[in-house]
Amino acid sequence: MTEDNKEKATAVAVAGVGAGVGGAGGATVGVLELAAQGAATGLAASLVIGLGAAAGAGIAYGIYRFFKKRKS
Repeated sequence: MTEDNKEKATAVAVAGVGAGVGGAGGATVGVLELAAQGAATGLAASLVIGLGAAAGAGIAYGIYRFFKKRKS
């Protein structure tokens, strides 16, 4: 495996972990939304979970890039 491929694999892994954490956070917010409103649709909860996963992936990748640049 080349150094470039190792770098890409690491970035994908970091983003995947961030998406998992963000999805879990979004699920918590989605559950709280459903409990608070009682009539919220599954679509609204799905959107919150999806946005949480996307945000988590982006934040994790951004943090990874920030620390990678500081090391160099």
